[in-house]
Amino acid sequence: MINRRDFGAGLAATALAGLAARAQAATSMPIAGHGPLRPDPAGLLDLAPGFAYRVIDAAGTKMDDGLPTPDRFDGMGAFRLDRDRTILVRNHELHTRHARDGAFPAGGGTNLAAYDRLDGTPLPGGTTSIVYNHRTGQVERRHLSLAGTIRNCAGGTTPWGSWLSCEEDVSRAGQSGLARDHGWVFEVPARARGLVDPVPLTALGRFNHEAAAVDPATGIVYLTEDRADSLIYRLLPARRGDLRAGGRLQALALASGLADTRNFSGAQLPLQRPQAVRWIDLDGVDSREDDLRLRGAAKGAALFARGEGIVIGAGQIFIMCTSGGQAKLGQIMRYRPSPHEGTPREADAPGQLDLLVESPRADVMNFGDNITVGPGGHLVVCEDQYTEVQDNHLRGITPAGQIYAIGRLRAQTELAGACFSADGRTLFVNVYAPGKTLAITGPWGQVSTAPLS
Repeated sequence: MINRRDFGAGLAATALAGLAARAQAATSMPIAGHGPLRPDPAGLLDLAPGFAYRVIDAAGTKMDDGLPTPDRFDGMGAFRLDRDRTILVRNHELHTRHARDGAFPAGGGTNLAAYDRLDGTPLPGGTTSIVYNHRTGQVERRHLSLAGTIRNCAGGTTPWGSWLSCEEDVSRAGQSGLARDHGWVFEVPARARGLVDPVPLTALGRFNHEAAAVDPATGIVYLTEDRADSLIYRLLPARRGDLRAGGRLQALALASGLADTRNFSGAQLPLQRPQAVRWIDLDGVDSREDDLRLRGAAKGAALFARGEGIVIGAGQIFIMCTSGGQAKLGQIMRYRPSPHEGTPREADAPGQLDLLVESPRADVMNFGDNITVGPGGHLVVCEDQYTEVQDNHLRGITPAGQIYAIGRLRAQTELAGACFSADGRTLFVNVYAPGKTLAITGPWGQVSTAPLS
């Protein structure tokens, strides 16, 4: 039997939950941004007025090493080579069944450096590196730079000029003819002119890796995991700038004890209200049973909904949670590190996590994935919603959490790998499959915050 007091308390709680939900939705309403998108005559990417793109690379193109450019273009990092040129290191999300889409469609590669092989041929996942000349609008050089891995999804750049390429796969040695365990992160120096030594960075853990971000102020590495019940990780390196030297892997927890940030059953984590964080030490990080996240959660680590893109800008770390929120359409978390991040004094002034954005509708933001920071501190998000008709966009996010459209992909696939040139003038982004890399230029700083009519 429910008494009157309980009934009244229930009504009040329901009303407060409704107000919180409406406030959450109102804050994430779209704005005008750069203006309405204009149809692309080529039928590839509609863009806002003043923007233009150039296709600079495509799957199947013969590279300087004589190999075909692999397909399934995913995460990517940009590095300044000189005043005119940018190096791009690009992931290829290829599994063993995608051998025909890799760099060795007819086999071979037996004498090349590769992490793992199937019937003597390097596994098709890995990275390619290209040098793009902004002045000429041409790619000057392209080559395979990491071979023998699986499903290289996203990753992140390092302050010392390398790309961390993450395997989103936890296949074990002995499965499907594999010789080695997978689920690792590999480092690719941007200036390497050939295949790099494929050494797994085991201290970064073995799990369904998505992306990584290295804080230039501390050298700490932050990592995401693409699982519905994922954790957010960080590595405190034993030696800054040398990830092969190991370190201490930890998982993020909220000091309040809130165990679930996904908001599936309501706004447990409200918008833009910072929460103190603590970090939990993890053991057994090689996780042969693929249970690292489960053991971390049992120790109190917070759950996130498919952690994907992660990026650092202006001393803040932004994390894309692809299927988070009450509408299950995506959240963006913002972490502000402690001034004593990773030291014993961290407990005196802990880092702060808040929910910057939560999408209330598919036309606002729909399954964001890769994420980068652009001019003025605005985020650029690549959508990767796979529905019967795919309508994926490039979305901009202001520092206040307002959302606007930059582009709309007309091809029935996803956008990936967004990253800016060092001068902030060119956004590089991938069309996943058939793979294409685009260079987009336009008035990045000219954004209207007027409500979208």
